[in-house]
Amino acid sequence: MAVCDGLKGLLEAINGTWPQTVVQTCIVHLLRHTFRYVPSQHWPKLAEALKPVYTAPAEAAALERWCEVADTWGSRYPAIVRLWENAWSEFVPFLAFDIEIRKVICSTNAIESVNARIRRAVRARGPFPNEQAALKCVYLALMSLDPTGSGQARWGRRWKHALGAFDLAFDGRLTRHHH
Repeated sequence: MAVCDGLKGLLEAINGTWPQTVVQTCIVHLLRHTFRYVPSQHWPKLAEALKPVYTAPAEAAALERWCEVADTWGSRYPAIVRLWENAWSEFVPFLAFDIEIRKVICSTNAIESVNARIRRAVRARGPFPNEQAALKCVYLALMSLDPTGSGQARWGRRWKHALGAFDLAFDGRLTRHHH
């Protein structure tokens, strides 16, 4: 499973390398892009209208809710209709998953935050004399994200249910190699 933020060509690159991958669009990015086309005074009403789409129990229900959103908002903001229709095939895999999986795959924000911290550390250091020095810089940046180690316990609590749901959804592929 890969969660992407809509970067052009990423879907094709992932599926070309790993054909079994389920590619899911980042729900947070999709919503963010949606609100770009709408003046801020309409954000609360549009957010209220979109929530039943991305929290729907299945694709059929999401499509019904989406048609209501498109009917209500489409004439005023046709760009949001085009955005969602173009993203639909990468949006719907999300709906087939258990709620525990949905919680952890709805956004790429966590990994983007880690990437930003690594970039900042690398930029502050400048050129590296060798690969080992660069890897050490990245390692230290990652370790500084959780200096006390308490995040590991939080991670375990947050992911425990999701890992079980992933194992069921992907028919044991997650744990098959660990026995």
